[in-house]
Amino acid sequence: MKRVSSRLSENVSYMKTKLGVGKSFDVIYLDVHYAGKDMALFMIDGFVKDDILHYLMKLLSELPDDVLDEQPLDKLLRTHLPYVELDQTDDFERIIDGVLAGPTALFVDGMAKAILIDARTYPVRGPQEPDMERVVRGARDGYVETIVFNTALTRRRVRDRSLRMEYMQIGRRSKTDVCVCYIEDIANAEIVEEVKQSLAKIDTDGLPMGEKTVEEFISGRHFNPYPVVRYTERPDTAAAHLYEGHVLIFVDGSPSVLITPATFWHHLQHAEEYRNKPIVGAYLRFVRFLAVWLSIFLLPLWYMWMKKPELVPHALSFVSKSTEGNIPLFGQILLIEFGLDMLRMAAIHTPSALATALGLVAALMIGGIAVEVGLFSNEVILYFAMATIGTFATPSYELGLANRLVRLALLIVTALFGVVGYVVGITAWLVMLARMQSFGVPYLWPFIPFSYRGMRDVLIRSPIPLKNRRPTVLHPKDPDR
Repeated sequence: MKRVSSRLSENVSYMKTKLGVGKSFDVIYLDVHYAGKDMALFMIDGFVKDDILHYLMKLLSELPDDVLDEQPLDKLLRTHLPYVELDQTDDFERIIDGVLAGPTALFVDGMAKAILIDARTYPVRGPQEPDMERVVRGARDGYVETIVFNTALTRRRVRDRSLRMEYMQIGRRSKTDVCVCYIEDIANAEIVEEVKQSLAKIDTDGLPMGEKTVEEFISGRHFNPYPVVRYTERPDTAAAHLYEGHVLIFVDGSPSVLITPATFWHHLQHAEEYRNKPIVGAYLRFVRFLAVWLSIFLLPLWYMWMKKPELVPHALSFVSKSTEGNIPLFGQILLIEFGLDMLRMAAIHTPSALATALGLVAALMIGGIAVEVGLFSNEVILYFAMATIGTFATPSYELGLANRLVRLALLIVTALFGVVGYVVGITAWLVMLARMQSFGVPYLWPFIPFSYRGMRDVLIRSPIPLKNRRPTVLHPKDPDR
């Protein structure tokens, strides 16, 4: 580890080499002379608050020549640099990483330490309601791409003395800022430690995809589509999970926060349920659960009934009636599944000004013309539309995509093995979920292992005054709310 020298020329030469001064146009080096001493400032253009730095430079320019002859570091830090975020270090690696992250480094001739002035700013958008988690009533602010803003939005709602924001950097080259957030008096220390150890084990050049890269490192199970962490862009949702005993992970550059641990049922909850009266919220939750189950099981079940009409209950005999198309039924379902994914990707890449035109084309192609030419039957479109609505009603985007893959797998095994394939497929799906864990928490809790109180809170949106206990599976230090 290279240390800062008391000779300014050596320090400047080393910094110029490591930061690429003269090669990178946005790396700024200022050679200045204040208080009778030569000084040097290193910063990144676009990361510095110009008005603050100009103010500090003006104060330094007004100092007498002999004021820094004795104890210059102490005098600068305590008297002549009136700013909140100042730090000192003699470690060049820390200085260089700091400058690249935004702070300004100040070197003074004869001083064997550098001062880091954290007067940084980042290009950032204002907090606004997340598109994926909209509510009819409630807060309209959401997380942004700057980690300091996100931690401030969280502290605004959690003014607890034991709220902890532990900072670390991940990525050998990117040095991405990451924050582990939890309430020390509530969160289980073992879960907190496991989360921090999982982050510390990440060994990679950088985190180009932000929180998604972190999730893949800490969760593993790369061939399992189900997410073991929950994403949220709402500060109120994050705060609610903190009070339950969860641990949050903030990643700089990402507007989404990771909530750990997360069970299957966490991905089925939405803030809208808690923005209405309990009975209304309970109804909305029931409808959402019904939609999610339909999105997984409806199409494979209908296909099985179409192939074996004798299995259809008499009261549901109308579902077995279908007009045959020019393509076998299984081919129709696969074609419309892949067609919807194509439309979804096209919608993502289509400018908003053309989105209406894309919707009209999709409606004509799937709704009318495809039926007229015999590509699809009306029933396939109907039941697929019901399954798709269930997918879109799933609050978690990641869970919705995972359920679609499960639906496709159930279709395939049902087409190959009939009733046996359908039953075995569902059983294998349940076993897979039951074997999963999220930081030591069973993924299907409170269903497997069963907990009456927990299952009641999952199925029914209970009134807040009655939810006086935290989830027992998290083993919180303070179980009472």
